[in-house]
Amino acid sequence: QVQLVESGGGLVRTGDSLRLSCVTSGRSFNNYGAAWFRQAPGKEREFVAAISWSGDTTYYEDSIKGRFTIATDNAKSTMYLEMTGLKPEDTAVYYCAAVAAHPSYGRRYNLVDEYDYWGQGTQVTVSS
Repeated sequence: QVQLVESGGGLVRTGDSLRLSCVTSGRSFNNYGAAWFRQAPGKEREFVAAISWSGDTTYYEDSIKGRFTIATDNAKSTMYLEMTGLKPEDTAVYYCAAVAAHPSYGRRYNLVDEYDYWGQGTQVTVSS
C-alpha cells in the first residue's frame, strides 16, 4: 500500500523558515514525479513545486521561486520542501503528491489530476 505522510508544518511569523517532509512507503519512487501543492481556505488546490524523484529536474510556481526549494533523499524515501521568507499568503494546507513518471509529465506536473497518490496534508500558518 502506497503511503505519503507529510510533516513539518506549524505556526510561524513573516520571514521565518520551515521545512516540510513527505515520507513515502509502499514502493520505490525512483521513477516517479513528485510535487507539493497547497490549498488555502476557500481556494482551489494549487501547484507549488515538483521534482523528478532522481532530482534531475525541478519546477516551481512563480510566486515561490527563490524562496522555496524542493528536494528528495532516496535513502530516506523522503521529499522535502524548504521554505524561507514565508509570507502570510503562504498560509495553507500543504500536500505532497506522486505519480509514476511518463513522457508527458514535463507538461502536466502542475496539474492536480496528474497525481495518483496524495498525503493527508500539513498546515502552515504564517502570521503577519
